[in-house]
Amino acid sequence: MHLNLPKTNLQLHTDSFGNRTVFDRLRKKYVALTPEEWVRQNFVEYLINNKGFPAGLMANEIAITLNGTRRRCDTVIMDHFGKPTAIIEYKAPHVAITQTVFDQIVRYNMVLCVKCLIVSNGKQHYCCLIDYSDKPSYRFIPEVPDYETICHL
Repeated sequence: MHLNLPKTNLQLHTDSFGNRTVFDRLRKKYVALTPEEWVRQNFVEYLINNKGFPAGLMANEIAITLNGTRRRCDTVIMDHFGKPTAIIEYKAPHVAITQTVFDQIVRYNMVLCVKCLIVSNGKQHYCCLIDYSDKPSYRFIPEVPDYETICHL
């Protein structure tokens, strides 16, 4: 499946039942290879290999509680102090990035209050920076910044 990301070598496996899996380096285990998981694994590799994100400060499938309901953030990036600084939401390549997708990640951010929201379906990537100063605002930027830039926003 072609994505708008640099080529990477993921560890793929087929189990004895014919199920395809991919190694998730952040969770340190093989997980089911779905179209959304393909995007996640390629995007994580892009962040680590091309944007300087430390794997040790990234986590997949982070549970949060929102209005009494358990939810899972696809990927959360922490700063050097272990405080969440970015949330990433992935969709399968055939899923359009719509306002509904942004509404989902904004709801997650009501709990985590990060500086950077990223949404990707592997073909399109959107990055939104949030300013929590006296006049709270947000702005979309044309590409995902490197790790140090996000940490120093």
